[in-house]
Amino acid sequence: WEFNGSFYQPSAFLMMGIPGLEALHPWISIPFCALYLTALLGNCVILFIIRKTQSLHEPMYYFLSMLAVTDLGLALCTLPTTLGLFWFNVRRIGFDACLTQMYFIHILSFIESSVLLAMAFDRFIAISHPLRHPSILTKTTVLKIGLAIVLRGVVSLLPIPFLLKRLTYCGKTELSHSFCFHPDIMNLACADIKVNVFYGMIILLSTVGMDFIFIVLSYILIIRTVISLTTKEECLKALNTCVSHICAVLVFFIPMIGLSMIHRFGKNVPPLVNTLVAYTYLIIPPALNPVIYSIKSTHIREALLRALRRKRG
Repeated sequence: WEFNGSFYQPSAFLMMGIPGLEALHPWISIPFCALYLTALLGNCVILFIIRKTQSLHEPMYYFLSMLAVTDLGLALCTLPTTLGLFWFNVRRIGFDACLTQMYFIHILSFIESSVLLAMAFDRFIAISHPLRHPSILTKTTVLKIGLAIVLRGVVSLLPIPFLLKRLTYCGKTELSHSFCFHPDIMNLACADIKVNVFYGMIILLSTVGMDFIFIVLSYILIIRTVISLTTKEECLKALNTCVSHICAVLVFFIPMIGLSMIHRFGKNVPPLVNTLVAYTYLIIPPALNPVIYSIKSTHIREALLRALRRKRG
C-alpha cells in the first residue's frame, strides 16, 4: 500500500477467474484458447483478404476492416491477463497497469460501437440511395469517419483513469474478472464515487447508448425502403446484405448492456453470472464477427476460396 496522509492506494489489484471453478482453470483455458485463436486468426484473415482483393475496396469492407482491427485490439487487451490467470494463476496486476488495460478496453469497446453505427449508415445509404452511395461514402469520407470514431473514444474516456486515481482505496483489492473494468475498480474505493458514477453513465449513454439508438433508427429507415421495393426477390436481396451486421450488433450490444446493468444495479446477481456475461462481452464478439462475415458475405467467402486455391497451386 502507498500511504500519504489519509490517502490510500493499492500497489496492485487481484484478478479473479471463474468463481467456484478455480481448480478447473487449466481445463477451462482450452475453450478460451480456442476463442482467442479464432479471434486473432479470423480477423487477420479478414484484413488480409480485404487488402489483397481489389473488388472489396469499397466502404462496406473498409468499415469491416475497422471492425476487425478493433476486435484484434480487444482480444489482445484481455488475452495476457486471462490466460496468465488460467494457466499460471497470475492474479496480481499493478495499479497503473490495471488502469491502462481498463482504458484501452473501454476505448476499443466504444470504437466498436461507433464502427457498427458507421456500418449501419453504410447499409442505409446503399439500400435507400444506391446511386448516390459511391459519391457520399468516398475513401476520404470513410477515413474521416474512422478518425472521428477513434478521437471520440480517446477523448471521451481520457478523464476515467484520473478519476479512479484520485480515489482512496481500502480493504478489498479483488476484482471480479481477469481484466480491469471501470465499474469493478470504482466499487473497490471507500471514497465518494458519485462523480465516477455520473461521468461513466453520461459517457456511456452519450456514446454507446446514442450509437445503439441510431443503429435502430437506421434499420427502421432501411425496412421502410425495403417495404417499398416492388418484388419479393429485391426485398430479400436487400435484407440479406444486412444479416451479418445485425448479428454483429446483437452479439456486441446484448452482453455489453447486460454487463453494464449488472455492475450498476445487480448487487445480488451471482458472481458466476457476472463473470460469464463479462467474458461473453469481451471474447465472443471478436471471435464470432469474422466467422459471421465469412459465412454470410459471398464476396469475402469467394475471395477466401480464391486465396486458398492459389496457395495450394
